[in-house]
Amino acid sequence: MKTTPFTKYHIKNGARMAEFAGFNMPIEFSGINDEHHTVREKAGVFDVSHMGEIWVKGPRAIDFLQHVTSNNVATLYDGKIQYSCLPNGQGGIVDDILVYRIDTETFLLVVNASNTEKDWKHLCKEGEAFGLTPGKELYNASDEIAQLAVQGPLAMQIVQRLCPNADVEHLEYYTFIKTEVAGIQDAIVSATGYTGSGGCEIYVANEDADRLWTALWKAGAELGLKNIGLGARDTLRLEMGFCLYGNDIDDTTSPIEAGLGWITKFVDGKDFIDREANAKIKAEGPKRRLVGFELTERGIPRHGYKLADNGGGIIGEVTSGTMSPCLKKGIGMGYVAASHAAPGSEINVIIREKPIKAVVVKLPFIKK
Repeated sequence: MKTTPFTKYHIKNGARMAEFAGFNMPIEFSGINDEHHTVREKAGVFDVSHMGEIWVKGPRAIDFLQHVTSNNVATLYDGKIQYSCLPNGQGGIVDDILVYRIDTETFLLVVNASNTEKDWKHLCKEGEAFGLTPGKELYNASDEIAQLAVQGPLAMQIVQRLCPNADVEHLEYYTFIKTEVAGIQDAIVSATGYTGSGGCEIYVANEDADRLWTALWKAGAELGLKNIGLGARDTLRLEMGFCLYGNDIDDTTSPIEAGLGWITKFVDGKDFIDREANAKIKAEGPKRRLVGFELTERGIPRHGYKLADNGGGIIGEVTSGTMSPCLKKGIGMGYVAASHAAPGSEINVIIREKPIKAVVVKLPFIKK
């Protein structure tokens, strides 16, 4: 298994470790519920160094990204971030990604850890038509970059203490800056987040990871900063209705049926992969839709459980599910036939061969 520059700290701090996307990652420290509430109420730090980072550079970078991503890269400006996806040419999704615009000829793509190699091969193949050379205009920096996500209502207050030359506390959502962090020059601080509780991500070179870690804990100790594992990361993102690649979206799901029409832009001049196929689904309406649902009876929905109508007919299946630490009820997401996708629709989750009542709700589950 691969390790991150912070793995030694996780083990030292008693984390329950397990393999994730080929990495030895912390699943939990003090317990998922405790970690979950820490992020909702104070601040927590996530090691997300397993995520992939791919640079796209050169005068044709924008043209290339307009082709391989679903969102409209032309609306980005320096310091702006965009959520997008990579259509796979067969109506599905290679990955959902973040696009950072450094300048007109320099972009950073942040991709899912489990898809880094797949994304890299896809981008290299598509880049040939645009004259982009792997190792030159396309560069996979995933093994060179350490990343921490500091999340929660007190997160930016903590990170501000490490940034003497910039006002990061008021960083706008989906923007980033390059600045000094804990004495580390040209670190990237961005405000995207996967928890819905505010905060930022900090990117540094691997060799600066120890310095960042030490300074962050010194700055956050009095404000109750805690280590957070992947277990709570999943419950936090699910309460916000954020998709997880491999569960809620994959190579067989279109962005339209996954509720990602808002990042699928059919603007003039943007001839992106699968544009025609997605335009057809949008025009005709998808046959199935990804929805959120809450159980109205006791139970916990799990990935792969069948979803049924009140007559027992199977209408879909659960893609993500958990017991919500904040709502104290079972919540989940899943694909259902379009006829059952409207908020308020009554459905059933089949748990141990028994139908448990649920209702389709509008996402996110947690309203801020």
